[in-house]
Amino acid sequence: MTFVPAVWLALLAAAWFGASTPFAKLLVGELSPVLLGGLLYLGSGVGLAIARLLRDRAWRASGLVPREWPWLLGAILFGGVLGPVALMYGLTYTSGATASLLLNLEGVLTALLAWVAFRENADRRIVLGMVAIVAGGVVLSWPSGEANASHWPGPLAIAVACLCWAIDNNLTRHVSGTDALFIAGTKGLIAGVVNSALALTLGAQLPDAGILLATMSVGLLGYGISLVLFVLALRGLGTARTGAYFSIAPFMGAVVALVLLDEPTTPAFWLAGGLMALGVWLHLMERHEHEHAHEPLDHRHPHRHDEHHQHEHGPEWDGKEPHGHLHQHNVVTHHHPHFPDTHHRHSH
Repeated sequence: MTFVPAVWLALLAAAWFGASTPFAKLLVGELSPVLLGGLLYLGSGVGLAIARLLRDRAWRASGLVPREWPWLLGAILFGGVLGPVALMYGLTYTSGATASLLLNLEGVLTALLAWVAFRENADRRIVLGMVAIVAGGVVLSWPSGEANASHWPGPLAIAVACLCWAIDNNLTRHVSGTDALFIAGTKGLIAGVVNSALALTLGAQLPDAGILLATMSVGLLGYGISLVLFVLALRGLGTARTGAYFSIAPFMGAVVALVLLDEPTTPAFWLAGGLMALGVWLHLMERHEHEHAHEPLDHRHPHRHDEHHQHEHGPEWDGKEPHGHLHQHNVVTHHHPHFPDTHHRHSH
């Protein structure tokens, strides 16, 4: 299937993020929640900035065109600043079991915003797959015993955090064609600085060097690399489908916890795995094909000269592909299987 590479990117993003959760849990007792979140983001931003410098052997421009900056800054505001603050506030009033259950709202809200606000197409198979994946997350995080009573501001704040991340995911889609290292690294640096500064202002203390390095390393792997893969997946899958695949992160985290923390399996664990596998299978079996028209478009992203990229180059081009530069798309009408990726955001 043409789109399998993008699917794998989304699944790997979920795996990295899910795997980071058990490691982050080991650090909770060492740091305040707000400082922990800030250092995780900061580790992501610093690590990706270094990776970008090493890759390019110099500091290069972002590649964003002026109209794309509001999308990125909005994504950082909602996903990197407001979302974590709302979550940390909610956790002070909410039991861990209830919070885990509520966090499954992110995938649902991401898809709903993509379908309703941004007019991303979805057929019956995609909707059913999303329902199956989210149902698996609900089963996995459902309290097994008597849940602690929660004051209503806590669950409301966590729901607001999920809404912020859903907005972040949909806004990030509009800049997903540019350098994924820059997008993810910028998010991490700004969110990390803001949240760490907030924590220190509230009286938190920085940990010793060993804990600090461990926390930032978990952030680089579980937040930074995961976000880079998520941005790359957005290019080929669109927001709703990428969000749906990413919703399997709780299951990935549970698998790692079984190995790392030697936790026993339960019937709910296997039921959740089955539901998520069903959802992924439904999405993999999707075939969306019809005659569609591409409107004139100019943007910048890595590409090859395929049916969507037929343009001339000057003598400075060395002939290597993929390559990235500002290019124009002319009007074209054709018929082939596609997802709502960077070039297929048409109405239905």
